[in-house]
Parts: sequence; structure tokens; C-alpha cells
Amino acid sequence: MHDADLDVYLHDSDRIAALRADARAGLTSTPKWLPPKYFYDARGSALFEQITRLPEYYPTRAERSILDTRAASIATITGAKTLVELGSGSSEKTRLLLDALREHGTLGAFIPLDVSAAALREAVVALRTDYPDLHVRGVVADFVEHLDLLPHAGGRLVAFLGGTIGNFTPEERTPFLSTLRAQLETGEWFLLGADLVKDPAILVPAYDDAQGVTAEFNRNVLHVLNDALAADFDPSTFTHVALWDPAAEWIEMRLRSTRDQSVHLPALDLTVHFSAGEEMRTEVSAKFRPAGLREELSEAGFSLRHWWTDEQSRFGVALATAS
Repeated sequence: MHDADLDVYLHDSDRIAALRADARAGLTSTPKWLPPKYFYDARGSALFEQITRLPEYYPTRAERSILDTRAASIATITGAKTLVELGSGSSEKTRLLLDALREHGTLGAFIPLDVSAAALREAVVALRTDYPDLHVRGVVADFVEHLDLLPHAGGRLVAFLGGTIGNFTPEERTPFLSTLRAQLETGEWFLLGADLVKDPAILVPAYDDAQGVTAEFNRNVLHVLNDALAADFDPSTFTHVALWDPAAEWIEMRLRSTRDQSVHLPALDLTVHFSAGEEMRTEVSAKFRPAGLREELSEAGFSLRHWWTDEQSRFGVALATAS
């Protein structure tokens, strides 16, 4: 389906069907879990924008500093004709790449891909205003399910920024990276932002800020289930938990029930019991070591060509080519 600004491959009915399936699977598992993608309704997206500006939340600033310093080099190295961004959101940081690639003189098209039609349409309108000589076409799709829909323009650079790769478990990352590689021609480029393993004293506060914005963001998944599935979660009865798992090398976000309670989801004909103190996992955020990331990319068919970090080595940006 097409509209004036977007190619739409993911519809509201698709999102609701996926939410229903994921909620049923996660809430009937032991331990319970919910996927992090359901944080992001309009309220959740606004809360995350607040998170990126918090003093404790270093990833956005660290990645931006890398792109600010290296965008011109990325443009020169790749000579990309088409920039594709997975999970684009507002594409704010991506403007550093757009500016550098246009200055280099090779870029002709920008294809942002995101699950939110409303956010993507707003971003496309703004980008077309600011870059009138650039072909901008938004794609409403799930970057896990719809990688085969990437436009087959030549000379592509696919950007996957923000450390979102960390929201996949290793078992999920492997097929994602392999599927992405299969969609690219040999010699095309992949730009990946990844948060790095570091002192938990820095990591944990980034996911458990003093103002409680991340806690409210975490509980937003319950508001989403209430709105979409007529559930009767009382978010005030769940506390936010963020902890570092040193074995898995990831941050886990959880919601802990403060009391024994039963939650009803009429849309699923489901009643779920929570015991006092029971925790439900809502997100993992894996952190990486450079050698491990190089190995994962290599196993998927990518060759790491360049690796950059911010001045404090908190965050890394990998530039790889499809080999």
C-alpha cells in the first residue's frame, strides 16, 4: 500500500495481531516477559525522548559525538547513493550523515524505515522541507519482519543506530544480521551503533534515573496493553527494576508486582496472576565488546572495516561491508 509520503507494509491491524500474540505468549510464560517494542506508543516515544536528554543516559550523546566527528569520513569511505535507516524515529542524528553525504556529492535518496506511520510521516515532511533536492521515501515496516522490503537501489548504506541491536538476544541477533546481509549486494555498507560493556555504576543509572523517567517509560507498556487489549493493569502497583547481568552482559529492565493481583485481558479472554514480588522482564539491553561484535558481524557475512568510539569509550560505531 502507498500513500503520498509513505510505503505502508505494516498496518494497525498487523500491530494489534502481533501485540495480542506476544502478550499471550509472554504473560503465560514462566517467568513472564513482554517485548520492548511495545513501549513506543505516542506517550512512550515522548518519554524516551526525555530519557535521551537525562544526565545519566549517555548513549545518545556518545553516539552523536562519534557521528559528529566521523560523518565526513563515513561519506568518503562509503560514497553511498542511498541511505537506509532502520528504526529511524525522528532521524535527528541521521541528519549528520545526510549532511556529510550530500556534501560528498553522492547521496540521492534517503529511506527511513519505522513502525510508526504518524511519526514517520512527520519526519518525512520535515526532511523534504530541509533537503528539497533529496528523494525521501518513508517505509512503514518492522525491521525484523520486513527486511526483504528494503529498496534495491545501488550503493546503499544501511544505518542501524541508537544501540537498538542490544534489544536482541544473541539468538535473535544472529538471524537478524544474516537476513540483513542477504538483502545487500557485496560491497554495500552497514553502519551499526552499539553500546559497550562498562562499569555497572555507569550502566545501571542510565536505565534507572533519579527523576524516574525510565520507570514511567517501563510502566508505559502496561498502559499500552490497557489501551489496546482492554486490560486492567494498575501500573502504580508495579515498580521499575533495572539490573546488570554480568554473565549475559546486558541490562535487564523488569516490572515487579508490589502485591498479589490478578489482571484481566478481555480481548484475549485471559486472566493473569502476579504474586507479590514477582518480576516480569520488559527489556534486555545487551552491551558489547569490540572483538565479540566483529565476530558476530563476520559470522553473518560482514567485514568490519572501521571502528570508532567516543572519547570515553562508552559507545561504538561499526562500519562494515557486505563481504
